[in-house]
Amino acid sequence: MDTNIDFKNIWKQQTSNKPNLEELLGKLKKFKNENLRKIIIMNVLLIVTSIGIAFIWYQFQPQLMTTKAGIILVILAMVIFLLVYNKMFMIFYTIDNTQSNSQYLQSLYSVKNKQKFIQTTMLNVYFIMLFLGICLYMYEYTLQMTSLYALLAYTLMIVWIGFNWFYIRPKTIKKQEAKLNGLINKFEEINNQLQDL
Repeated sequence: MDTNIDFKNIWKQQTSNKPNLEELLGKLKKFKNENLRKIIIMNVLLIVTSIGIAFIWYQFQPQLMTTKAGIILVILAMVIFLLVYNKMFMIFYTIDNTQSNSQYLQSLYSVKNKQKFIQTTMLNVYFIMLFLGICLYMYEYTLQMTSLYALLAYTLMIVWIGFNWFYIRPKTIKKQEAKLNGLINKFEEINNQLQDL
């Protein structure tokens, strides 16, 4: 079977009440642009944060190895996350209006697989490294506090990471999956209708 059907022309010949192809391509373009923008923003935020953390190290010259190890671990978490996350850029960047329906679907399946890997494996690694790095970093400074304030500092940090892990992360994942699955379902529907012709 030829997978490079000129489905746009065939689709224009359809008269029944089917999803509007131009509208669907518009949604795909919007989805692509939103994700490219998110990748750029994530890069800027994590790079600026890493530079800020390195500046804090340089400016305040921590004494304990735990503090230095914590800083390295936090920066390393961000670098590793960005290296994997940036692989999404080329997938989104190559989606354009010249592709066939099967190519759109393959691109969306690639996005889904990468997104699943990032949402599970990479975010787990990122949060574990971030948590350990912050704990190690805080140790030197909590030694100078009373036990009550040290406990409060660690409690606030754990609550903040827990809030991100148990509330923000699942909500973001659900929203991303809903958008992507909606697009995939529409393109699958078109693909199935074209096969029936």
